[in-house]
Amino acid sequence: MLGPWLHDWRGPQGRRCSFWATRPMAEALATLLRPRYLDLLVSSPALPLPVGSCSPEPEPLERFGRRFPLAPGRCLEEYGAFYVGGSAASADLDLDPDLSRLLLGWAPGQPFFTCCPDTGQTQDEGVRAGRLKARRHYLVERAKDARVVGLLAGTLGVAQHREALAHLRNLAQAAGKRSYVLALGRPTPPKLANFPEVDVFVLLACPLGALAPQPSGGFFRPVLAPCELEAACNPAWPPAGLAPHLTHYADLLPGSPFHVPLPPPDSELWDTPDVSLITGELRPPPVWKPSDDPACLALTLRPQLELAESSPAALYLSSRSWQGLQPRLGQTPVTGAVSGRRGIAIAYEDEGSS
Repeated sequence: MLGPWLHDWRGPQGRRCSFWATRPMAEALATLLRPRYLDLLVSSPALPLPVGSCSPEPEPLERFGRRFPLAPGRCLEEYGAFYVGGSAASADLDLDPDLSRLLLGWAPGQPFFTCCPDTGQTQDEGVRAGRLKARRHYLVERAKDARVVGLLAGTLGVAQHREALAHLRNLAQAAGKRSYVLALGRPTPPKLANFPEVDVFVLLACPLGALAPQPSGGFFRPVLAPCELEAACNPAWPPAGLAPHLTHYADLLPGSPFHVPLPPPDSELWDTPDVSLITGELRPPPVWKPSDDPACLALTLRPQLELAESSPAALYLSSRSWQGLQPRLGQTPVTGAVSGRRGIAIAYEDEGSS
């Protein structure tokens, strides 16, 4: 069913095309399409390679949780995309994590089409990609307004996860935010609802284990990708629309071509005015300065010093109307311990039989 449609897919002869499917289907479709598309890529999931495995072929490009066997001198931004997958039983394809990663990271100027194998229907995904990117821009704004960030350790076996955690903590500290590392296994709404003082969560996991976009009312607080926290906390990161969408946290670390180092503390980028697109208020710059700054040595006289609450969890608890049982230390008389009642609630020993 797909072969004749793909052969007549819009586009001039010799157009570059990349598509996704299961392995047997991919080989069959590639055989049909190679006469029409001179440069055809068939991607595969970026599963971990066996230890000690070596191949004489050049290492393929790994992006969006998949591997692309690019030829020398080619770049992925030159290719259109055709995605074969999904199911007619799925209610909303926006919740497909694999397709969402590709739509968010694919080049905006290139076509992207999907096809459902159950029905054979095809669709241009330009509108859906714009909707997903707008949702991600909103999450970046939520991260900029956040004061407390929860780092979810979703993996402990992937390489460089310790370096990535340290990098994200440095980002939050540089932006004047507090961060907490949480190891909860697979994130679920009931688990994350136990931390109401956290404004946003950042999931640190492999590209194939990232969460799909959640429907409205899913999580109590939004769950972000590491690259979205980078966009919110690093003022040197490219603006929205120009920055790449990175699905692997290793791309944010030093040594990666996408790594953008934090500007020095005395850089003017930290003092750039920024207005929240959610609240409409002006965001204050991060309150951190280098140790040799003359302003750090200045003394200011204050008529009265008050104890500041350093823990955001304690500050959140003090703002709640009910804070638990009141111990009333020193306000009750001291009495000796006495023997209590014995038995079960339905029949204590000192109660008569009824």
